[in-house]
Amino acid sequence: MDMDVDLELEMKISRRELRVLLLHEFRLGSKATEATRNICSTMGKGALSIRTAQHWFHRFKNGNFELDDLPHTGRPSEVNMDHLKQLIEEDPRLTTRCLSERLGCSHTTVETHLHELGKTWKYGVWIPHDLSPHQLQHRVDACMELMTSHRNYQWLRNLITGD
Repeated sequence: MDMDVDLELEMKISRRELRVLLLHEFRLGSKATEATRNICSTMGKGALSIRTAQHWFHRFKNGNFELDDLPHTGRPSEVNMDHLKQLIEEDPRLTTRCLSERLGCSHTTVETHLHELGKTWKYGVWIPHDLSPHQLQHRVDACMELMTSHRNYQWLRNLITGD
C-alpha cells in the first residue's frame, strides 16, 4: 500500500525507534528496500535511507540484534559542563582551542557546548548570548537620546538604528 505523506504529517523519530522498526520488518521477512518503503510511507519520506536499512539488515543477518549505538573512537564529544562553566567564569578570554586542550576534547565540541550554555564570543570574551534587562534599557535610552538630539546635529538624520 503506497501512501503519500504530507510534510506537515512527517513524524520525528529517534534512531533507536527506527532500528526497532527495522528489526520488526526483518523478522517479518521483508527485504531492506521494502522495509525502507514501508517505514518512509508511515514516518515520512526522509525518515530512513535504503543504505541505512541495508546496514542494519546485514547486522541482523549476522546475529547482532543490539540496537544501541556503540562507543566511537576518537576524541570524546561529551564535556563536563560544570568544569566548562568554571573555566569560562575564571577566564572568559579563553579560546575554544585552549578550552579544548584543558578539557581533552575537540574545539568544535567546546563550541557546541558553549552554544548550549547560551554563550557567544564577542570582543574577545565569552558572554551570555541574551542581553540583560539593564543592557536592553541602556540601548533604548541611548537610541532615545540620539533621536531627540538629531535636531541639534544634522549628521544624525542619516543614522539608522535596529535591534
